[in-house]
Amino acid sequence: MERHVDSFEWNKIFGGLLAGLLAVLCVSIVSDMMFARHLPEKPGYEVAGVEEGPAEGAPAAEAEKPAAFYLASADVAKGEAVFKKCAACHNVDPGGANGTGPALHGVVGRGIAAAPGFGYSDALAGMKGKSWDWDALWGWLKSPKAYAAGNKMSFAGIAKPEDRAAVIAYLNSKSASPLPLPAAPAEEAAPAAEEAPAAEAAAPADAAAK
Repeated sequence: MERHVDSFEWNKIFGGLLAGLLAVLCVSIVSDMMFARHLPEKPGYEVAGVEEGPAEGAPAAEAEKPAAFYLASADVAKGEAVFKKCAACHNVDPGGANGTGPALHGVVGRGIAAAPGFGYSDALAGMKGKSWDWDALWGWLKSPKAYAAGNKMSFAGIAKPEDRAAVIAYLNSKSASPLPLPAAPAEEAAPAAEEAPAAEAAAPADAAAK
């Protein structure tokens, strides 16, 4: 004899399912409240080339001086160490082949977008006719994105001017004819304080009566 399930029993079945789903949802919400995740204020690792902004409340960074100021005393050995983060993409050896980036032997003073056989972005190809002089390299290494918007280089830049100058000095040494580093610019003399002449001493209070 067959047993037919009437609508009342179907309603009980659906009600039971809904009650179970509601219970699971409530348990999930309560567990999230009890075991809330808190992300660390600082990531557990740093990505090379990504520059951090100043901490909140930290004093403002000192304004950069002209590139020549840092280049005059740049440390080539330090530049070689800093350049290691670039060596995966760039070759600095004489006759070295292009890699992900163009070969950089003799780059100081060379024309922009002038490495033979390398496919430059439109941003740099449009700068042909200009050269990688001190100021151009300074701006590029500080922020490739800002110097030539739309270029293919993903490196964020070198924030510290001393490190930037060291890398440029190292690249300059990787040349058949290294250029002399620029001399440091003369420091601007502070304006001399104006001295009041002795003749301007205050007159006696009764001088007007004479």
